[in-house]
Amino acid sequence: MSNQDPPRIFGGNNTSGFSSAAPIVQDERAFMNGVYGWMAGGLAITAAMAWYFASSGAITLLYNEMGGMSMLGWAVTLAPLGFILAMNFGLQRLSASSLALLFVAFSATMGASLSSVFLVYSMGSLTQVFGITAGTFLVMSVIGYTTSTDLSRFGSILGMALIGILIAMVVNWFLGSSVLDFGISVLGVLIFTGLIAYDTQKLKRIAAGVEYGSDHGRKLALLGATSLYLDFINLFLFLLRLMGRRD
Repeated sequence: MSNQDPPRIFGGNNTSGFSSAAPIVQDERAFMNGVYGWMAGGLAITAAMAWYFASSGAITLLYNEMGGMSMLGWAVTLAPLGFILAMNFGLQRLSASSLALLFVAFSATMGASLSSVFLVYSMGSLTQVFGITAGTFLVMSVIGYTTSTDLSRFGSILGMALIGILIAMVVNWFLGSSVLDFGISVLGVLIFTGLIAYDTQKLKRIAAGVEYGSDHGRKLALLGATSLYLDFINLFLFLLRLMGRRD
């Protein structure tokens, strides 16, 4: 998502503060409702696709006879990154409808790539961790939306911490340290918990400067939904590594 300041909305000759502010507030609420609506829809698509792949046996297509990832498996795993890049770089060129189709495709491929969690963890454990994730997301999103504290200064810190975790995960892929894995999971939970509040406040500021009914406003809402969707999914996965019970 673009880090540029959102465009300003200037009123006309109306000197009534209430009259000029009301449309902006309505657009802000409509924008945020759109963000959360698309995010919830994306999560539903991901959950449905993951369950289908796991329950129908289609997940076997993602692995070869040796238990490693097949060519299709690698394609499904890497496809979400391709969709994210296409959505971000295509913001100016693509229509809102095209971005919406990319978001749906992104959510579906994420579900296919995450379908293995249904085979590794018990359904009760998945339900419990999902509930904890949803509760944490709700609390932190409310905090990000309502707090008067400027969270922008934490953005670079969280970003650097995220890069550090990615590097640590690559290193631990070779080391196989359970202690390091536990530390990565704990830090991952903390980072994405903070990112939920940070991204929510950032989206609120964007909402204050766009007209949601416009094509550009709908596109920004889709990118905002993608950002919060990724925060939710990553928090869920890190919590699952810490609390999930395996079958």
